[in-house]
Amino acid sequence: MTGTFRPGNGAARRGGAQGTRWAPGEQILWRYRDHAPGLKGQVHICRPVTVVQDTEELLAVWMAPGTECVKPVLADGTPVHEEPLATRYTAPRTTVRSRWFGGGVLKLARPGDPWSVWLFWGHGWRFKNWYVNLEEPRSRWSRGVDSEDHFLDIAVYPDRSWKWLDEDEFAQAQRSGLMDGEQARRVREAGRAAVEVIEEWGTPFSGGWQDWRPDPAWTVPVLPEDWDRTPAHMTS
Repeated sequence: MTGTFRPGNGAARRGGAQGTRWAPGEQILWRYRDHAPGLKGQVHICRPVTVVQDTEELLAVWMAPGTECVKPVLADGTPVHEEPLATRYTAPRTTVRSRWFGGGVLKLARPGDPWSVWLFWGHGWRFKNWYVNLEEPRSRWSRGVDSEDHFLDIAVYPDRSWKWLDEDEFAQAQRSGLMDGEQARRVREAGRAAVEVIEEWGTPFSGGWQDWRPDPAWTVPVLPEDWDRTPAHMTS
């Protein structure tokens, strides 16, 4: 099912983004800003999601199958991953609307952590893996959260094994000038900190989230026309 986008109204009750807490079932936007020359700071990924839980310890959101999202593509419409690595981050880009196909994704983020953890399922809710997306700690605003992707990722499997992902893209981002040596060092440190959590099987891996299921009454959020608006107020 689809429905009208229903933005969380917690900010309206509390004044700006400061202190915002969204109730389960509210719909917000999970966004990423671009690093590319000439586009830095502009929103280039936007995903409408439904809030599962929002507390001082954890923000959990659900991106349903079929959700209309915004993603970056090359200026001629070519998918970014099809561009050779050497020019992947410097070739001219634009954004397009596109449906999220396949299974839904549960995203979990602890305030202040420079990563979020995503859960993926296959057919029939067969759990596949966790995915640690290294990113800037999310900034909250009245209608969602914004971040900046840090290229490097980690896959975590049900047997608790793990592996680094996208190390080639992480290296290319540095060569292309999208992050300097100091930022790359901080991202590596964040990755090592995430690995410590994985090896200790800490939160959220130990939380049983792989057995979670969405409320069947939830509708699929609609991507709003002003998906790229600049928030007036943001907070961590």
